[in-house]
Amino acid sequence: MSMTEPVIFEGGKVLLSEGIVQASLRIEAGRIAGLDAPRSGARVVNAAGMILAPAIVDIHGDAFERQIMPRPGVMLPTEVALLETDRQLAANGIATAYHALTLSWEPGLRSVETGWQVFDALTRLAPRLTMEHRLQLRWETFCPEAIPLIEAALAGPLTPSLAFNDHTTMAVLHPDVALQDRPFDHDPSFRVTDMTSAAFAAKMDSRAKRSNMGTADYVALIQKIWQRRPEALGWIEQVAHLARMAGAPMLSHDDSQEETRGFYRRLGSLITEFPMNRRTAQFARAGGDAIVLGAPNAARGGSHLGSIGAADMFRDGLCDILASDYYYPAMLGAMSRLMDDGCGPLHKLWPMISANPARALGLTDRGQILPGLRADLVLLDWPEGEVPVVRQTWVAGRCAYGAIAAA
Repeated sequence: MSMTEPVIFEGGKVLLSEGIVQASLRIEAGRIAGLDAPRSGARVVNAAGMILAPAIVDIHGDAFERQIMPRPGVMLPTEVALLETDRQLAANGIATAYHALTLSWEPGLRSVETGWQVFDALTRLAPRLTMEHRLQLRWETFCPEAIPLIEAALAGPLTPSLAFNDHTTMAVLHPDVALQDRPFDHDPSFRVTDMTSAAFAAKMDSRAKRSNMGTADYVALIQKIWQRRPEALGWIEQVAHLARMAGAPMLSHDDSQEETRGFYRRLGSLITEFPMNRRTAQFARAGGDAIVLGAPNAARGGSHLGSIGAADMFRDGLCDILASDYYYPAMLGAMSRLMDDGCGPLHKLWPMISANPARALGLTDRGQILPGLRADLVLLDWPEGEVPVVRQTWVAGRCAYGAIAAA
């Protein structure tokens, strides 16, 4: 179906920012034309008994990694993996996805080499993809080898976001210091573990498997990488400058201290994703930063890492955005669970997965149902008291996914 063909959704309810209303919705030329507009030759979509909502904007999702590496050390062709990811996004109502592409000094899944493969494959596959795929350049700050890829991605037609990650410093943190309370990563007094110990080797075992390395070789590599620490601040300044020049939104990842959030805010990062404690989130809120938490956290009723709970943070005004993180279905699962937990009505919760991430990422043409905005929509079969099912996903006025219940 051409995106220029007028379409009208009839018989259902429409999720607006002020509430859910019984209304028809007309789209034409890929954009929202208005509520209760005349048919005027439009094709009719029967939405009876369903809810029409703004399609989901996912600010951070790395579930695509499971299509690239479904088992440790088993890599599949990148194009196959991304086409399957496209189908999963469509089936979960995610019209705009920022893939959290880790660019690390590690070999294997999260290497710069794999990053180039994903970047090149997305560029080639763009005409065949049903959803809008963008990149979150999830840059490990000890990896200057990624800077040429970052420059290439920032020059592309779909501006990526840039996330500052420091999993290197997190990995070598002394075990007596809780991960959620670790000091600013570049604090001179940062306590480091004994990287020659058996306990550290055991901790690195899963990372080694992901990198298709033996544990001893991986430990030797991270010890070598740790020697780069004095240079990391200069690389951070360089990459932040590149992002500012390209107008790319910036995020900092797993902030655990006010000092950390303040450091990245000064570089132009106005989004904190997955802050690890309440005081850091409160500092972010006081500074006007957008706060991202994981949808799996909200859908499960708590963090698998023992960090702060998304539901409590939302109630306290400390969560603006939910991200799919490692599981695409968690976005809708979070909406259902948060309503069950009494966090508010759907029209108050839905902006966390649509309007709020769109605004934080500078995407002013989507995220709400308003005349003139892009017709990114999701049609939900959602009986009261049940979990939602996506029946259709529309991207820029084009039906990109459709599924009907069995007769």
